[in-house]
Amino acid sequence: MPDSVVPSLAVDDLGNALTSFDGGREGAPPGDAPLPLASVAPWHRRRVLMVLDRFSQSWELSGGRIEQGESPRQAAVRELLEESGQVPDGKLRFVGHAGFTPAPDRRAEYGALFTGCSASVLDSQQIEEIADIR
Repeated sequence: MPDSVVPSLAVDDLGNALTSFDGGREGAPPGDAPLPLASVAPWHRRRVLMVLDRFSQSWELSGGRIEQGESPRQAAVRELLEESGQVPDGKLRFVGHAGFTPAPDRRAEYGALFTGCSASVLDSQQIEEIADIR
């Protein structure tokens, strides 16, 4: 993503913008911006599970920063467990890289997106940062 103005595919109320989506290979992230994030869309009974963040009061996929020495896949599994208490049934499947510009500084970044299945849903009251799971 060049530093010039990039058209947005979607923008949230805070100004965070989704600018691209590339369903490329897992081991080959786009090289024109950093890849600091990983997210996972877990399926349960033919629906994607979303979490309600207690602080931002917004519905989102489980995900977050990739820690030092961690792969995007490892980060996705860790974030899914930390934010929703879910453990995927089997291996997560890589979906692609989402290009975005987070507000307010609008720097270009990528996030790796994974998907998988979850047979059961943990009660959201047991998770500190999550108010609800649907």
